[in-house]
Amino acid sequence: MSKHAIPGFTRFTRTHKLSAAGVAAAGAAALVFSLVPGADAGQGTNQASAAENINIKPVAFSQVATAVKSQQATIAKQAADTTAQAKAEAAAAKKAAAVKAAKAKAAAEAKAKAKAKAERARKAKLAASRSAARPAAPKPAKVIYPNNLDGWIRESLSVMAAHNIPGSYNGIYRNLMRESSGNPMAINLWDVNAQNGTPSKGLLQVIDPTFKSYHVAGTSWNIYDPVANITAACNYAAAKYGSMDNVNSAY
Repeated sequence: MSKHAIPGFTRFTRTHKLSAAGVAAAGAAALVFSLVPGADAGQGTNQASAAENINIKPVAFSQVATAVKSQQATIAKQAADTTAQAKAEAAAAKKAAAVKAAKAKAAAEAKAKAKAKAERARKAKLAASRSAARPAAPKPAKVIYPNNLDGWIRESLSVMAAHNIPGSYNGIYRNLMRESSGNPMAINLWDVNAQNGTPSKGLLQVIDPTFKSYHVAGTSWNIYDPVANITAACNYAAAKYGSMDNVNSAY
């Protein structure tokens, strides 16, 4: 032990002194932020300094908090503005794309219509050209039958064929020669039909009621007309006997 040592105390090394100084400084700093009631007058200056720090620092912290809040509000507003602008730009881009697509569709439809119209015009022109190049089919010449017994029979057969009435040239000729000897104005005034008031008339000696019932469209309504008389008589014979060819006597 050194001769200058005080009994009951340990000698501090340099390290111990530095540690003690740090503790003392920390204690002094803590003392500044604590106002302990009943402190002695010798600490007046320190208390005033601590009070000043206590009054000033909360004010500085409040200002910082306000600034932070203001900055946060600014950032939030900027983010909202950016989002709104992005949405507006996206909507504008979508609308522009829709307008562009509609225009493209309208243009395509117009092009298709124009193409179809041109195709129709081309086909019509081609058809007209073909029609002009191809001569019209000649109409069948109207058959003119001679005004005699042969002509009357052949014309009657033509009308009968158009109406599906059976009969042949020979069957007609045979019967009309027996009935009227080929005279279209022949009339029977003595048989039972005449006695009943309906005399037989014409080439095939047809009575008026039978002629009217079996008249064939396209022929005259005059019972003495040779073609009308033959055709009506053959129509009646087809209904009753199957054909004029099956008639061999008065019918």
